[in-house]
Amino acid sequence: MEEVLGWVENLPFPLFKRGKVRDLFRLDGELLMVTTDRISAFDVVLRTLIPQKGRILNGLSLFWFKRMEDIFPNHLTYKELEDYIDDEEILAKLKGRCMIVKETQPLP
Repeated sequence: MEEVLGWVENLPFPLFKRGKVRDLFRLDGELLMVTTDRISAFDVVLRTLIPQKGRILNGLSLFWFKRMEDIFPNHLTYKELEDYIDDEEILAKLKGRCMIVKETQPLP
């Protein structure tokens, strides 16, 4: 449960929104989207985590955003996390599980 209640909540940015699997933090006019290892079923977040699930989901999302960007625009900024965070421990935990995105209106 450390990820759910621990280091993700200790990031040096204000929490904007918490979803079942992803957490969004405010970042100088943009958002830091962190994909966690949490799992949910029937709109309930379960206590059990799936190790590395966040990295896999984030990688799949990035693949498709990049693959389809010539067809339709997306919210990726391609900015580097190192421009916002200099703490090596936090950078290591976030590596592969986050993206910096533009704030947009979600589709219903």
